[in-house]
Amino acid sequence: MTTTRSGAKVEPSAKTENGEVAGSKHQLHQKTSPASKRTKKDDNKKQQTIEDTIPSPTEAYGDPSEEKNGGDKNGVEVEEKIDQNGSAEREGARNGTVPSNILEKGIIYFFIRGRVGIDEPGSVDDIRRSYMVLRPLDKDAKLGEGAIDDAGNSRLIAIPKKVLPSSGRDRWIAFVEKSYASFKTLKDTFLSAEDYTTKTAGVRHTPAATPVAEGIYAITSTGRESHLAYMITLPESLGEVQKEIGLKEKGSFIVSTRNPQYEAPKGTALPQGPEYPKEVMDEFRSLRWIGTQPKHLDFANTQFLLIGESSGIRKATEPQKDQKEEQEKPIEELEKLEDEDTHRMGSLQGDDSAAIFADLHARAKDYPKLQTTF
Repeated sequence: MTTTRSGAKVEPSAKTENGEVAGSKHQLHQKTSPASKRTKKDDNKKQQTIEDTIPSPTEAYGDPSEEKNGGDKNGVEVEEKIDQNGSAEREGARNGTVPSNILEKGIIYFFIRGRVGIDEPGSVDDIRRSYMVLRPLDKDAKLGEGAIDDAGNSRLIAIPKKVLPSSGRDRWIAFVEKSYASFKTLKDTFLSAEDYTTKTAGVRHTPAATPVAEGIYAITSTGRESHLAYMITLPESLGEVQKEIGLKEKGSFIVSTRNPQYEAPKGTALPQGPEYPKEVMDEFRSLRWIGTQPKHLDFANTQFLLIGESSGIRKATEPQKDQKEEQEKPIEELEKLEDEDTHRMGSLQGDDSAAIFADLHARAKDYPKLQTTF
């Protein structure tokens, strides 16, 4: 079953400095902004990941069936047809009010992919793996109306389980499958379905990725720990699928990067580790894990511990002692960004699925609808 956007729901909340009500959904801002200045990297340089070479199934990484890069099915045609009049990202608009313990903020998309041959999962058991796509924004940016531009800085994060960790007892090791990815790269090598032939089973079908949510995120630091906090924009109300895979309207994970010099926990080793420069390796010292920094996620095959936080985003958004008086509290910045994202996604044409794929510069008709029920 799919979900559509109907009437706006406005919840009482504090007003922003511009008199806008934070938390109201699907109202429009009126301006656009220049494109992101974050550096692109060459998409033609292939990054070897676990999907390319994993030799056998493991508990951590599930079904061993191979995912291969897709063809140029959607690339050029979609790039020409999708209207991109500027970007919704307005760099520098916050004027230094974002607190220093927000290390990075951006747009987050959640996807699931069914097991081989299952295009529309009918239960959690039919899911092969869950994914996150992170599209970083300029730290001082605000969001205006329309789709964001393709800055070539997106990251594809593979989650080792079918569901997300929900409490401190749940500790998954996720990894960066692609870094500095363009939207075209994501369309060609991640979103699309693929048929391929194996010697033993003949033709196999890898289903397309199915969107389950879109929202905003922030990587924050609370001293020794780092957190990945998020707020969901779409769907407006969480459905069965979202709840079953562990999504919350506001959620957070503790995130810690693994030192590749040490042996990986049993069943989680990747065929190839991240190629960190010396300055990043020096930060680990003799530690096996350190709080995740955004720069760690700019390297394919980075592995990081994803620990559930049952308390939601409270710990992730605690103000720090060294915060400057003129800076917003972390929770205030996230609420502003979520409100702006709500207006932005509401300004895009079509239902929730159409809005999500338009934001990724793709055509919704080429991919599965946002799924809210099994």
